[in-house]
Amino acid sequence: MMVSIVLVSFTLLAGSFMLLSYRYIIGETRDTVKRNAGHVSSFTSSYYRYYLTLDIQDDFYSTYVATIAMISNSHVIVADPEGHILYAAAPDDGRDYDYENAVLPDGIVAQVSAGGQFSGMSNLGGIYPERRYISALPVSNQIGPLVRIQGMVLVAADASNLSEMWASTATIFFFSAVVVFLISVIASTLTSAHQTRPLNEIAEAARKFGQGEFDVRVAGYEDRCDEVGALAEAFNAMANSLEKVESQRAEFIANVSHELKTPMTTIAGFAEGILDGTIPQEREDESLQIIVSETRRLSRLVRRMLDLSRLNALAESTVTAQETFDLTELMSRVLISLETKICDRNLDVDVQMPEEKLMVWGDPDAVTQVCYNLLDNAAKFAASGTAIVIHIAKKDGKAVTSIRNLGATIPPEEIPLLFERFHKADYSRSMDREGVGLGLYIVKTLLGSLKENITVTSEDGVTQFQFTLTLA
Repeated sequence: MMVSIVLVSFTLLAGSFMLLSYRYIIGETRDTVKRNAGHVSSFTSSYYRYYLTLDIQDDFYSTYVATIAMISNSHVIVADPEGHILYAAAPDDGRDYDYENAVLPDGIVAQVSAGGQFSGMSNLGGIYPERRYISALPVSNQIGPLVRIQGMVLVAADASNLSEMWASTATIFFFSAVVVFLISVIASTLTSAHQTRPLNEIAEAARKFGQGEFDVRVAGYEDRCDEVGALAEAFNAMANSLEKVESQRAEFIANVSHELKTPMTTIAGFAEGILDGTIPQEREDESLQIIVSETRRLSRLVRRMLDLSRLNALAESTVTAQETFDLTELMSRVLISLETKICDRNLDVDVQMPEEKLMVWGDPDAVTQVCYNLLDNAAKFAASGTAIVIHIAKKDGKAVTSIRNLGATIPPEEIPLLFERFHKADYSRSMDREGVGLGLYIVKTLLGSLKENITVTSEDGVTQFQFTLTLA
């Protein structure tokens, strides 16, 4: 396509250039020849009026005409009204022309007599062996109201010089066009290869990705500051994201399988022990309590999976419907629901929030889930005997809620991953046997559906989660 465009462009440019240059050269020659013919015609008319005759032997007249012929490098012919050549002057070009008894063609004579001029290519009926550019004007003398044609003047320019000049110009243009065309073909070929090679590599990497090779990357284009470099960077970012999701999915399946296998094995073992009498009757109540505990654990896992499915559907829907509610009352209810867990962990609670109602916009159920998950995490990972600090304040039209606990410091590289689904930090896996890595992902998704933000910091063992809600 590029080569075709260049070829068509050069063809149109060459045609236009040749036509314009030829017209320009011919136009310049025509104007020059006509101007010189006008000088000789005017001088001859004045000579007629002054001397009442034309003496071609007069050195004054012949010198003037010869000078015009020499300066213009053209032949100058003076003829009578019938076209008989009276006098001719030519530059010294080494060739002789027979003007004796020569007569101008009738067509030229008639056109000069009737129209007052002639311009065109002609060999003057064989006087010249080649065609020349001719400009002819009458020699007239006005007597009263009458204009009398006393002769005519022709100036003949060698057209071969024009053709040679035009041919030379066209040749230079042609070779220049060929060189530029070859350069453009080479440049377009290299450019196309430079552009298509990485695209082919990206396409091949995409095919491998579709076959499950998630470790494939497009390398070697990191320093390219163009669209291909941006595409390669975006592809690698997508590949990293998909590989991470696949890794998280595999890890999640492994975690869920383990979480399901352990309680189900426990339940089956104790149930069989009760049925076949392996477990003494006095220990049946204890065994049943273990079965109930493991059953509730399974229930929690299933509930989290249902929450995840609901949140995925929520993320694809429109913005959640909102209403006004009292944030302080909602937080108090969540604290009461977690009172047993907080007490079991020997934790204190430091609540710093307004005594009056703090009305905000949002989905009460979603915000309740957010507060529950954050407080549950704070209680779960806080060091025994420390305090959980809850701070709610107004700032720039927002209600800013902070939940802070003292425990293990979250490594900086882990912080960006906290809100990803299925993610569980290594340090928390041994402490949180019940978790599946969905709590903070649910928090992030719920706040995102409300167009609100959440941030986390962890320094010197103090971890703080902070989220916003719009004041009503």
